[in-house]
Amino acid sequence: MNTAIKAIGTFIVCMGLVYLFKPAIPRAIMRFFLKGIWLYFAALVRFALAIVFFLGARECEFPRLIFLFGLIMLVSGLLIFILGLQKGKEILGWFLEQPVFMQRILALIVLATGLIIVIAA
Repeated sequence: MNTAIKAIGTFIVCMGLVYLFKPAIPRAIMRFFLKGIWLYFAALVRFALAIVFFLGARECEFPRLIFLFGLIMLVSGLLIFILGLQKGKEILGWFLEQPVFMQRILALIVLATGLIIVIAA
């Protein structure tokens, strides 16, 4: 399970790097999630990641930190269902309207989060 968490962290680092250097790619992916009910699929993925983090936390170097990331994933998945599809799409649409500079700042946060997960695992 520790390896799975490191792989997830590595994937998040790669997402952050792509987002930092090629912000058009993640923006296109976000536009995809604005269509239909795909935002609910993102919530289900977050639930799955939360389960992996919860189950694997005990095997990690910093189990409380990994558990916290699992909790964040769980809450973020729940928020999509609680707020509803329309509100989630409005929030995602607002984010897409932000200037590239702000999105690159978020990319740095994503990158740092992935690195923390890899180190904590």
